[in-house]
Amino acid sequence: MEAVLQTIYDNILNGQAKPVGSNVQQALDGGVAPERVLNEAMVAAMAEVGRLFEEGEYYVPEMLIAARAMQSGLAVLKPRLVQANFKPIAKVAAGTVKGDLHDIGKNLVCMMLEGASFEIIDLGTDVSPDKFVAAVKEQGADVICLSALLTTTMPNMRVTVEALKAAGVRDQVKVMVGGAPVTEGYAREIGADGYASDASKAVALARALVG
Repeated sequence: MEAVLQTIYDNILNGQAKPVGSNVQQALDGGVAPERVLNEAMVAAMAEVGRLFEEGEYYVPEMLIAARAMQSGLAVLKPRLVQANFKPIAKVAAGTVKGDLHDIGKNLVCMMLEGASFEIIDLGTDVSPDKFVAAVKEQGADVICLSALLTTTMPNMRVTVEALKAAGVRDQVKVMVGGAPVTEGYAREIGADGYASDASKAVALARALVG
């Protein structure tokens, strides 16, 4: 069964979405534990995708097709992980802030985090501060990812952090920010816990924040 795990790994790395689902099913039918399929094949492949991106060998399109291949396997694996009572690292609520409709970066971050064993609550685009607050209060989000692609919508990151404080939940959640106009300095200025310049760094940051 080592061979099928290697095949899953290779197919994710090469963005071959079609066979990944059947590869995962084959591994499960062959008696491989769902956690092994997840960690040894899928999480490992996405970690390598992140490394290749950092090295400049992969770009956003390669990252995106690898993440989609991983998700096609995850669709098959998820029910078995639930049965096996598998616990994700943490719960992440992600969204593009109020007034901003750009979602490619946010979607990629969600896919990469999911590939790294985080549970994702995708709040979509144009997300109001109260929806982020509700994600913490009602859904138990441990981390919030705020995305903005426009300088005009960036101030809504600060508004969201302030809303979390006003609701009394700021100390229950880690706040990550990212997007083209966002900087490390801006993240500090608005009281966020961290800034990530790309999806690969977002995974490393989320892991560091939840320790």
